[in-house]
Amino acid sequence: MEPNLSVVSEPGGDLLIDRVSVLTTRGWLHDSRVQLSRGKIVAIGADADSRCKQQMDGEGGFLVPGIIDLHGDAFERHITPRTGTLFPLELALAANDASLVANGITTFFYSITDGFEPGPRSRATVRDILRTLEALGPDFGCQARVHIRHEKVNTDDHEELLDWIEQGRVHLLSLNDHLPRLDDPVAKERYLSGLRRRVSMEESETEGFLERLQDLRALGEQQIRELAHAAHRSGVSLASHDDHGPDDVTLNCSLGTVIAEFPMDAFTARLSQEAGIQVLMGAPNLVRGGSHVGAISVRDAIAENLVSILCSDYHYPSLFHAPFIIAELGLLPFEEAWKMVSEHPAKAAGLGDCKGQVAPGYDADLVLMKDLSGLPLAIKATIVSGVPVFRR
Repeated sequence: MEPNLSVVSEPGGDLLIDRVSVLTTRGWLHDSRVQLSRGKIVAIGADADSRCKQQMDGEGGFLVPGIIDLHGDAFERHITPRTGTLFPLELALAANDASLVANGITTFFYSITDGFEPGPRSRATVRDILRTLEALGPDFGCQARVHIRHEKVNTDDHEELLDWIEQGRVHLLSLNDHLPRLDDPVAKERYLSGLRRRVSMEESETEGFLERLQDLRALGEQQIRELAHAAHRSGVSLASHDDHGPDDVTLNCSLGTVIAEFPMDAFTARLSQEAGIQVLMGAPNLVRGGSHVGAISVRDAIAENLVSILCSDYHYPSLFHAPFIIAELGLLPFEEAWKMVSEHPAKAAGLGDCKGQVAPGYDADLVLMKDLSGLPLAIKATIVSGVPVFRR
């Protein structure tokens, strides 16, 4: 049997976090307290037992639900920090885990690209990362889950991926199509620019490489339907990626997609919402003030009420910082903005009955902040399953 990645460590005993303002689904409870027991929240406010042997003084700080990051691939930079370099996965993923908890992320979906390229985004690398995550998972501070970003033209070893889904080794599946069509020079050059950063390949090889892959599109479309069926049977949430226009949304509806990652324009985002699909966008776009690939501005999308979920994408600190910017810009109250990094992603990933809220019966995944400055330096403690895994 494969190790259970949802287990971080032995759940903690009783712990009382006192003298804090607590963010609940209905708003702040000021000068309050929260009682934890065996990895769960058991009581809030007057119901909490002040006689707990273990206590943490919140010192007037702010206690919020831990961040749930459904889409993050910054761990790749720990593995391959420079083109042509490759570091041991154990070292890279351990360093990544430390980065996560330092930024208030308590549940992280490792967004592993199951791609058609050689090197960091190949199936061989996916296998190695999966094995390493399962081996190191019990020692991580952050709860590790697996998000497979399957490229539609990666048609090799199809049965292997189906088996992983059915064995419970995959917790989120997104269906991607990053292969540029040869008659789109802008998309082609954008893709090749990224390829050069990831893979050492002679320029003379790239044209033939892209040409060979075009012929796999039809088989890939057939396979993604089989993958979607397997995901539904196994209770794995299904996501789309970089949708553009009604045809993509129609396809997503036929596949049973529940999350639309990074729709390219407001029209597509709204179509997705109207179809009951949750829209996910990147926090770095929000923090920087725009997309680095020319897609819709997340600030504009939130202003138009088009975004349900934010993710770290390629920069973990941005996800912590994003709700503060949303509130500062007057787009949403902070209490609602924080739901975009906690309650909403939990529900979309099928975790809404146990994560994403500070409420009795929910997992004790929490972030304690000394103030509401919005900087990660304000984080006093990150708590996962009742255990403080990061303290400042």
